[in-house]
Amino acid sequence: MKYTTYLFIILFSLFVTLGFSKRTRKFLHMSQLEGYEAKEYLKWLKNNLDTAFNLKSAAKPVKKPLVMTERANRLFRCNFLINVILLAAFASSIHLIFNSIPISTFSFLAFSFIFYYLQPITIYLSTAIMNPYEVHINRGYYLQAQNKIMNRKDLTVIGITGSFGKTSTKFTVATILSEKYKVLNTPESYNTPMGLSKVINNELKDDDQVFVAEMGAKKIGEIRELAELAKPKIGIITSIGPVHIETFKNIDNIMKTKYELIEELPTDGIAIFNYDNEYVRKLADKTFKEKILYGIELKDKVDIYVDDIEISEKGSSFTLKHKDGRSIRCTTKLLGKHNIYNILAGVAAALAMGLNFEEIKEGIAKIEPVEHRLNLIDSPTGVIIIDDAFNSNPEGTKAALEVISQFKEGKKFIITPGMIELGEMEDRYNKEFGANIGKVCDYAILVGEKRTKPIYEGLKESNFKEDHIFVVNSLDEATKIIGNLAKLKDVVLFENDLPDTYTE
Repeated sequence: MKYTTYLFIILFSLFVTLGFSKRTRKFLHMSQLEGYEAKEYLKWLKNNLDTAFNLKSAAKPVKKPLVMTERANRLFRCNFLINVILLAAFASSIHLIFNSIPISTFSFLAFSFIFYYLQPITIYLSTAIMNPYEVHINRGYYLQAQNKIMNRKDLTVIGITGSFGKTSTKFTVATILSEKYKVLNTPESYNTPMGLSKVINNELKDDDQVFVAEMGAKKIGEIRELAELAKPKIGIITSIGPVHIETFKNIDNIMKTKYELIEELPTDGIAIFNYDNEYVRKLADKTFKEKILYGIELKDKVDIYVDDIEISEKGSSFTLKHKDGRSIRCTTKLLGKHNIYNILAGVAAALAMGLNFEEIKEGIAKIEPVEHRLNLIDSPTGVIIIDDAFNSNPEGTKAALEVISQFKEGKKFIITPGMIELGEMEDRYNKEFGANIGKVCDYAILVGEKRTKPIYEGLKESNFKEDHIFVVNSLDEATKIIGNLAKLKDVVLFENDLPDTYTE
């Protein structure tokens, strides 16, 4: 009987281990999405208690799946060890107290279920415990990358930051500069110290002449850390607005953080500013390093601007002009006026790097749309789909609506869960978003009843037809509605797609 009980416990332990593994990965995924920051993960946990502790919650498709990196594996093993130690400690204590195999067996089973249920909490503990060790490891990678950059006197580094437009501008800069140089840029949204360190350590080659680095931040000091790593000679600030306002608290802190890039430029560095943005303009005006200003609205105050803009559903054309009198007609596949700002940033960087207008024109024509950022998707049904699902901000939503307003045929649909991370201003901006939708779209499909309430209010105030507003719980429900309503030449805009950490 004794050995049968032990065998049962061993087999049950194996079963529990498999079950723990699946549940642990769910919360390991959330920790990874929160950058392995224990405080951020805890905030997510507090905001999603029902989801975290609901054992019957239905699995939903993930937008950014768990990647079992070396760090993720270390965290997984640490969490497993914590569970084993705690389970063994509690079960042994019961056995010592009662010295009864039935009671010990029952307590083991009970504690196994309890710890299975508490995986959201043990992952938090594991993340907090592993943090000092991970900081030490990351510091090593950071210093290795920093030394590699410092030893490359022949390499020009271009740093790009801003509240929005960073990624699109990065690819634009890299594409134009590739007309003359061998360019490496950070992929996708790699814009953290570890992201840059990984690219520098693993991908930067001896024959690379230019490194274009996107630099993101959620709090003061993070851009400076990135600039100290990459040592940029050219710095670009694309925009400043109320993005990540929950962590920055106010626009002034965002301005200070973005300006860290300019402060870290060498004395012979070049600062590039979007002069049309009111907050960036303030930073440009106080800068005494060499600078290049670009814009569309304030033509008489900038170095580079455009005239005669023609925007259509196929792209844009414009006349690129320099204050010294040079000009050239350019075309691009990119949709929307806001992308012309990104192109102007690329032009400014290209001029700083010695390209002529003909080379720049050729580079502009080769720029490809960035995935999930206002790019057209071919549809076999003849419905025009515009994917702007990567992220949303107040300026971006206006740009997206401006783009679909260029389509003259068919009805216009929008599918959106609204904007996030705008702090106390979130409801106001989403309500304004709703009002703007009402001026352009024929149908609005809102994903998430609670989240989209301000958008709904904005739509109603704009006298939008109530029977043309649909509130759904998922993207699948939204696409079914589109399937029933959308016809040939209708336009469907997917505006924003909430990260996996967000639920109703």
